[in-house]
Amino acid sequence: MAVPPLPPLLAQLGQRPFSFYPAILNLPHNEWIYQSATWSDVLVRNSKTNEEISVPRRYVGEVSRVEAPVMIVGLRTDLEYRAGAVYPAERKVIEMPLAANDSPRPRLANTPAAPAQVVGIRLESHSSSRFGKLVVGGVALGLAGCVLAVSLFRGGVIATRVFYTPTFRADLRLTPEDDYQAVVTALGPAARVRWMSGQRDAEYELLAYPERGLYVILTGQARDAARFIGAMDWNWRPIQAAPGNYPVLQRLPRF
Repeated sequence: MAVPPLPPLLAQLGQRPFSFYPAILNLPHNEWIYQSATWSDVLVRNSKTNEEISVPRRYVGEVSRVEAPVMIVGLRTDLEYRAGAVYPAERKVIEMPLAANDSPRPRLANTPAAPAQVVGIRLESHSSSRFGKLVVGGVALGLAGCVLAVSLFRGGVIATRVFYTPTFRADLRLTPEDDYQAVVTALGPAARVRWMSGQRDAEYELLAYPERGLYVILTGQARDAARFIGAMDWNWRPIQAAPGNYPVLQRLPRF
C-alpha cells in the first residue's frame, strides 16, 4: 500500500493567506493559499486571481513566526513563472554596446610564455642598511611625538567644546512610503515584532533583526498605516532616519 506524502510545513497554515519571500517573478500578486501537496510539489492558489500553480517542494523553506500583517513562507532560491510553471530564475547578462569609434578587440593567441627577464639585485652593505633603519626609526618617533602632542593639546585646551552631529551608517534602501511588507521584502522576516503606543495616538512598530544588529522602526495612526521612519543599532542609537525623523528617533524610548 502506497504511503501518503508527508505534509509540508505550510500545510499548518490551513486556509490562512501567506506570501512567498522572495516573491515569484512574473506574478503581480504575491498572496497565496495552500491547497495540497505530493511527494515532489506543493499546490497553492493565488488569492486574487484564483490561479493554481505547483511549486517544487525542494524550493519551499521555513514558515515565519510573524503573523502581522501576513505570514511569510521562505523560498530557497529565486523562482520565476513562465509557460504555466515555476522554474529557477535565470539571470540574464546584458552585453554593453560598443562605443562609436570602438571595434571588437581581437582575441590574443595562446602563445607560450617567454621566460622572465633576469634582473640583477645589488645587496646593500651592512652599514648602509643600519643607517637606513636609524633614519626610518627617527622619522617614526617624530611622527608619534607630534600625534601625542596634538592629542594632549586638544584634550587640555579645546576639548571643552565638542559638537556632535548625527552620522548615519546604514543604507537600507527604505523610504518613508515603505510599510511592513516592504521591509520584510527588503530585509526578510524579522526575528520579533513589537508595538508601542506613543503621543497623539501614534503607534510605533519595531522589527528586530539580530543577525544584522539593528531595529527597523515604523509609525502611523494605525498599524495598517505604519510607515518606515528609521533604524536603530543594537545599542538603540539611530543609524538611519527618514527626512525630518532623526529627532523623533532620538526621543523614542526603547521598547
